[in-house]
Amino acid sequence: MISIRNAILARGAKRLLDGASAAIHAGMRVGVVGANGTGKSTLFAALRGELHPEGGDIDVPAGWTIAHVAQETPALETPAIEYVLDGDAELREIERALAAAEAEPGDAEGHGERLAHLHDRYGAVDGYSARARAAELLSGLGFATGEHARPVASFSGGWRMRLNLAQALMTRSDLLLLDEPTNHLDLDAIIWLERWLASYAGTLLLISHDRDFLDAIVGAILHFDQGKLRLYTGNYSAFEVQRAAALAQQAALYARQQREIARLESFVNRFRAKATKARQAQSRIKALERMERIVPAHVDSPFSFRFRERDGAPDPMLRLAGASAGYGGEPVLADVELTIRAGARIGLLGANGAGKSTLMKLLAGRLAPGAGERIEGKGLAVGYFAQHQLEDLREDDTPLGHLQRMDRRTREQELRDFLGGFDFAGDAALRPVAGFSGGERARLALALVVWQRPNLLLLDEPTNHLDLDMREALEVALAEYDGAMVLVSHDRHLLATAVDELCLVADRRVAPFDGDLDDYARWLLERRAPRREKQAAASERRAERRAEAEARQALAAKRKPVLRKLERLEAEMAKLADEKRRAEAALAAPEFYAGGDQNLVTETLRAQSRLAAKLEALEAEWLALQEALEAIGAANA
Repeated sequence: MISIRNAILARGAKRLLDGASAAIHAGMRVGVVGANGTGKSTLFAALRGELHPEGGDIDVPAGWTIAHVAQETPALETPAIEYVLDGDAELREIERALAAAEAEPGDAEGHGERLAHLHDRYGAVDGYSARARAAELLSGLGFATGEHARPVASFSGGWRMRLNLAQALMTRSDLLLLDEPTNHLDLDAIIWLERWLASYAGTLLLISHDRDFLDAIVGAILHFDQGKLRLYTGNYSAFEVQRAAALAQQAALYARQQREIARLESFVNRFRAKATKARQAQSRIKALERMERIVPAHVDSPFSFRFRERDGAPDPMLRLAGASAGYGGEPVLADVELTIRAGARIGLLGANGAGKSTLMKLLAGRLAPGAGERIEGKGLAVGYFAQHQLEDLREDDTPLGHLQRMDRRTREQELRDFLGGFDFAGDAALRPVAGFSGGERARLALALVVWQRPNLLLLDEPTNHLDLDMREALEVALAEYDGAMVLVSHDRHLLATAVDELCLVADRRVAPFDGDLDDYARWLLERRAPRREKQAAASERRAERRAEAEARQALAAKRKPVLRKLERLEAEMAKLADEKRRAEAALAAPEFYAGGDQNLVTETLRAQSRLAAKLEALEAEWLALQEALEAIGAANA
C-alpha cells in the first residue's frame, strides 16, 4: 500500500500539499487530477524518492519496482528497440551475465551449471519473447517497423517521448507512474495505449487531462484540492458527479450556475422555432444538457469566455478543389475535395503523419496547394490555432501587450476583462511570456484566436497543455459558437461534444467517415489486424528460432567439457593401442626369442600386460563419458 500521511510538499516558497493524507492499495488504478501547478508531478517525484516531504510521510512498499516516463532523452546512437529493451533492467542483467558466461572456457569449473541457471532465469523473465514485446510497444505507439532499428538521436522530441513511454511500459513494474502520457500521442496511439493499460497488473497512478482516457482506465480519482488530497471511488465521470454534489451546496457558486442555465434557456426558448437560429439553439440545448450534469464540478473554475460573434458569413465558406500538398517534393495529400459550409462542425481523424496538420495549413492558407485550388468565400475570417503558435509568442511581451498589438482601438479595461476569462487577471496580464508554462502559452494563443472573431475556426490540437477546467470552458464556448469549425484533437470527449461530422485523413486522401469514434476505434483494429497477425507470426518464429538457438548453446555448453575429455581419452587410447600392437608384434616374431635376452622378453610381456590393463580402464571411462553425453541429450530433448 502507498501511504501518504499528513504530507507537506513544496516547490520553492510555494506550498503545494499541506497536511495531505491518502492511502492507495496495491493493484488500484488511480487517476490523479487537479489544476495545473497544484503539485501532481511533485507528488510523483516524491513517490520516486527524488524529493522528500517537508513534513509528514510518503511511503511506498520496499522492494517495489517503480516505472515512470523520463522527461529527457539523450541523443543516443542506440537503436530504438534496444533503448526500449533497456527498460527491463533484470533482463539486461541476465543478458550481460550470459554473454560473460559464454565467453568463459568450456572446461571451467561449474561452467555448464552456470549457463543452465542463467538460461532458466532468462526464460522466467520471458526473455525469449522480449524483443517481440518491445517491437509490439513501438508499433502500438506509432513507429513503423523500419524505424525500430533507427538511432534514438534521429527522432524528434515528440517521438523520443514516445520512446521513453515505451521504455517505461517495458519495465516489469509494481508501480507505474504516468504523467500526461497522451500529450505526445495521436488518437490512434491513445486507443492502443488504453487497451495496453487495461491489462497492466500492477498499481497505476495516472495524471491526465483527458477525461475519456481516465474514464476507460481508472477506478478511483485522487483529487488535489486546496492543498489537500481526496480519494474518490469510480472513474472521472463519477468523480465529477460526486464533486458537483459537494460544490452545489455552496450557495454562491450554485447561484452562479443557475444564472448561466437561465441565460441559455432564455436563448433556446426565444429561438428554438426560428429557422435561422435553429443550429445555435441546438448548440445551447447541448450545452444545457451537459451543464446540468457536469459543469457544477467546474463552477469554481477561473476560466470563462465566449467566442465573439461576427455578423454574416459566406456559404460555402471555403473549398479545396483537387488540392495537393507536401514538403520537399514528398506528397502528403493528393486530389483533396473538401467544401466547408456555413455552420459546419468537422472533426478530422487519422494517424499521426497522415496529413491532418497539413490539411489544416491548407485550409488556413498557410500552405499553398501544389496542385488544385483553395477558394475562399467573400467575408471569410479564419481563426487558426496550432501548436507551433505557442513558440511564435513574443517572449518579452505580456498577454495584454499581445492583445493591444492586435487591437489598438479597444480600451485597456475591456482587454483586461477579456483576458481574465483565460485566467490572466490583474498582474497576470502583465507577466512576460518568457516565464509562462506550456498551459499558459496555450491559453494565451487561444485567447488571441478568440479575440479575432472568426467565422471559421481551425483548431489543431487545442487541448494540449490545458487542464480539465480549461478544457471544460473550451467545450462550453465551442458549444455556443455559431461559426464553422474544423477540429483536430486526440481528446475524444471534445470531439464527441464539439463536432457534427467526421472526416478521415488516410492514404493521402480526405473522405467523410461514416460512423462515430467507437466505429473509428473498430476501424483501427481491423486495419491493424493483418499487420498485427503478420508481426505476431514473425515474432513467434523469431522467438522460436532464438529459443532453439539458446537451447543448442546451453546443450553445447554442457557437452563441451565431456567432449574434451573424450578427445583426450581417445588420443591416449590410440597411443596406448599403438604401443600394445608393437609389443604384441615383437612377441609374435620367432627371432625376438633367438637373441637369448630373457630380460627383454620378460619386460616386453609385462609392458603388454600393463598396456592392456590401462586400455581396458580407459575404455571403461570412455563408455561412462558416452553415457553422460546421452543423458545430457535426453534431458534437453
